[in-house]
Amino acid sequence: MKTRLCEIMGTQYPILQGGMAWVSTAELAAAVSNAGGLGIIAAGNAPADWVQNEIIKAKQLTNKPFGVNVMLLSPFVDEVVEVIYRERVSIITTGAGNPGKYMEKLKSIGTRIIPVIPTVALAKKMEREGADAVVAEGTESGGHIGELTTMTLVPQVVDAVDIPVIAAGGIADSRGVVAAFALGAEGVQIGTRFVCSAECTVHDDYKKAVVKARDRDAVVTGRSTGHPVRALKNKLTRTFDRMEANRATIEEIEEFGSGRLQAAVQQGDVQEGSVMAGQIAGMISDIKPCQEIIDNLIADTHDVIDRLKCYR
Repeated sequence: MKTRLCEIMGTQYPILQGGMAWVSTAELAAAVSNAGGLGIIAAGNAPADWVQNEIIKAKQLTNKPFGVNVMLLSPFVDEVVEVIYRERVSIITTGAGNPGKYMEKLKSIGTRIIPVIPTVALAKKMEREGADAVVAEGTESGGHIGELTTMTLVPQVVDAVDIPVIAAGGIADSRGVVAAFALGAEGVQIGTRFVCSAECTVHDDYKKAVVKARDRDAVVTGRSTGHPVRALKNKLTRTFDRMEANRATIEEIEEFGSGRLQAAVQQGDVQEGSVMAGQIAGMISDIKPCQEIIDNLIADTHDVIDRLKCYR
């Protein structure tokens, strides 16, 4: 499973852990990196000193490469990028915007830049501006989502750019990995499966909610705001639905949703908190160490490929 992506990231396998705000801490990132993938610390809207502390912690937990996900709409983004520069983080992924203004500075210290993109147009723009790879994230993902499915987005992005494409959205097991490679991807980004890992620091009730989820439990709210979010249905999502049906303003919806993810992740409020998870939540039935998750992915991927040979 060696691809160009392994060379870019310096990893054993072309597997990235998704950058999930309040979820992707140093503990999870280090565990994924130690298992042969690329662990990611999610900066989210956190201040720069928190991000720096997580980077320092991750360096104590692993000697393997790891990255930081930069949320470009964060009010602290300039300070976070300065921390990444000082700490010489080898890889960043980015979301919610264009990282172009930071590329020259970060590339001067050898940082690889991998934007998360929801469209072909943005993928082409990122390649022109010097991105090392892109994550083509389908609407099946948890958290903030685009409109195109992974099945339709990935091959179009692969055809449009020459840099490596990483598939994300709806990937939790070896069948998803093989499908991603069949679509032309050179790697996969996995989020929800790693939420249900032993090293993930989210509240146990959050993990249990994902494990209990069924195929139609990951729903989308907030379309009227222009920033739709996929999370497990609960009292919160039903309230969002009522607010949108009653034509609540964007400001009212955003104010009501403020702090709900943190409440779910840290306090275990799985009824009135935002339990962000992808549509593959219904496929997850257990909580395992990251090493076991990745070992199983790799071994089972080879088994799936071997079974496909019978169709030749």
